[in-house]
Amino acid sequence: MRTEFFSPGTRLGVAVSGGADSVALLHSLGAVRPHLGLVLVVLHVHHGIRGAEADEDALFVEDLAHKAGLRFQCRRVNTPEYAREAGETMEEAARSLRYAWFDELLGQGELDAIATAHTMEDQAETVLLKLLRGAWTEGLAGIFPQLKRPRGLIVRPFLQTRRAEIRQWLRASGHVWREDGTNQDMAYARNKVRHHLLPVLEQYNPQIVPHLAQMAEMAREEELFWQAEMARLLPSLVLPGRPVRGGGRAQSTHPEERSVGMEMERLRALSPAVRRRVLRAAAQGLGLDPDFDQTELLLRMCDGRAGQRETLTAELTAERSARELRLIRSRARKGSPPEYEVAVPGEVEAPAFGLRLRVRISEGKGVENARPATLRAHKAGDRVLLRHTSGPKRMKEVLERMRVLPGERTDWPVLEWQGEIVWMKGAEVVSRAAEEAGLKVEVELR
Repeated sequence: MRTEFFSPGTRLGVAVSGGADSVALLHSLGAVRPHLGLVLVVLHVHHGIRGAEADEDALFVEDLAHKAGLRFQCRRVNTPEYAREAGETMEEAARSLRYAWFDELLGQGELDAIATAHTMEDQAETVLLKLLRGAWTEGLAGIFPQLKRPRGLIVRPFLQTRRAEIRQWLRASGHVWREDGTNQDMAYARNKVRHHLLPVLEQYNPQIVPHLAQMAEMAREEELFWQAEMARLLPSLVLPGRPVRGGGRAQSTHPEERSVGMEMERLRALSPAVRRRVLRAAAQGLGLDPDFDQTELLLRMCDGRAGQRETLTAELTAERSARELRLIRSRARKGSPPEYEVAVPGEVEAPAFGLRLRVRISEGKGVENARPATLRAHKAGDRVLLRHTSGPKRMKEVLERMRVLPGERTDWPVLEWQGEIVWMKGAEVVSRAAEEAGLKVEVELR
């Protein structure tokens, strides 16, 4: 267990679910508390998911705290309701609610830090999940050993410890813990990685877990370097507004539009790796986060012709002049058709699009508590994968190939689910998320 995070007198909250890892963390910190001068408080979140089993977990953790002579705090939340309202998966919602409470506790000034029991396996699973979702290199940094929050720290003393070592120590020490049944539920992405993907990868390389953890450590160091490099470059390279005659720059007078510009001469002098970082950082400075394809389009514009204009998303446009590459963020146009939330499975009447849409899930796929889909007009920057095509295409290109008249393209309906376009009017869409869930879309035109 790493203890360099702590100094004498540190007021430390210990997040304890009742599972093996968090129970071991509590006992380990309790053992070193007198030597490190720690002030411990036991924290438990009742997520409102598993009924009586979750109640028993809370009582178990409270009993652990009392036996150790420690203060116990429990926060009860309704994770399923929050997941529906926020449009998050159960995993995402549970994490959001936990860390919101942690921030609240740190903000009250009674705690200096909160310790969680993430292990080396958790790190490896996180790196794989990020990789599968198409993370940039900063995403491969995974779980940070120490995370700065607005009013304190989140620390992970077990991040370099294997899960098997923890259980072996618990058994040898005579400590008991509780098993969470949801940890075996294959409806959760992390459980699929934990119980299926990692064991398969270990057949190819038994050291895959420590290797992924090492990659995360290297990625963190790389990201720290890039953060410092961007802090040095961006102030003089990414300039607000547009250039004006006589020198200087001017921002748009429209209250809902912001823009930045970068001089082409200086951009071209950068290596592709630095240029890519600068372009992404410029868009992020406008509050948007371009994906890989959008960033590559910006890179190509650096070598393109003056006068080129590209729409990356509904809110982000890029313009290329002889002198600059400009990024402009503006609110989506008014008067767009409404967006319709569609339960999965479920159906919706959408008069704005002149259709009724029904979503079904194949039997036996085990999709529970799925986030709703969204029926909406396509947005600039949307990409869709069609049957018999080599890769995702921009919606503009697809509608042109379908010979949809320009006046009809603006409000062309699509269905978005889990970050992918899973259906669009008039074309056969391919979606990995939809295929994994056995999702079927039926449409009746009105």
